[in-house]
Amino acid sequence: MAHGSKIEWTDHTFNPWTGCTKVSPGCDHCYAEAWAKRSGLVQWGNHPRKRTTSDYWKSPRIWNRNSEHFEAVHGHRQRVFCASLADVFDNKVDSNWRSDLFELIESTPRLDWLLLTKRPSNIEEMLPSNWGDGYSNVWLGLTAEDQTAFDQRWNHLANIPAVTRFVSYEPAIGRLSINGVKLLPDWLIVGGESGARARRARPDWVRSIISECQRLGVKPFMKQWGTYSSNPLVSELGFSEDEARAIDGYGKGGSMVDGQIVREFPKTTLLTNHAAEVA
Repeated sequence: MAHGSKIEWTDHTFNPWTGCTKVSPGCDHCYAEAWAKRSGLVQWGNHPRKRTTSDYWKSPRIWNRNSEHFEAVHGHRQRVFCASLADVFDNKVDSNWRSDLFELIESTPRLDWLLLTKRPSNIEEMLPSNWGDGYSNVWLGLTAEDQTAFDQRWNHLANIPAVTRFVSYEPAIGRLSINGVKLLPDWLIVGGESGARARRARPDWVRSIISECQRLGVKPFMKQWGTYSSNPLVSELGFSEDEARAIDGYGKGGSMVDGQIVREFPKTTLLTNHAAEVA
């Protein structure tokens, strides 16, 4: 659950607790719910959330202590996706657990924490009292699977102070445009749905949102098509799935857009000392 994440846009995942409840059509085929059923470690839906172990909570401090080596090798700050099997702003979570999480985030300033939620309307009341203009190492993000979800959620996040705001357009199950919003996100992830029951992402949706991002100065990151049936090599050019896989083996279902890998990140600043760290 923690180290060396296979998710293309993060370096680590950290789950302070596990469990969630579906809130929109984008949740219909939730990978985390499928994991929960396979593992038997937590009940999904309207059940108590399960906090992870104290030993597991030590991992971010270890990553933080090793940050100088990581940054020298990789050239960027470590990104931590929190929480891949839960939601930080879930109102069924014990508020003390959330306070502990923000204390951990504060104590690991060499890590960039990516907090992704489907519940942006809860963010303001659940932030710590010292949030101010935003913690310098926290990116706040929301999931929006289509235009309806984006329109319902973005204004909540846009009104919260944050050093970086982002949108995860995944699973992409409908068209999405960010054109015309008063405050643009800094970053936008695109991903088609994966799995046996995946709903197909249309290439024109992906091309359109990437083009918008590039025109508006938002950093786009094309994570995956989800399945090769969504990949334009198959759906538009008529390649077999095996042929497409040989050409485009990046991510689930490939991720190339018209022969290009589109994977950009917003800029962050590498710190030069550890003065603010807490051991």
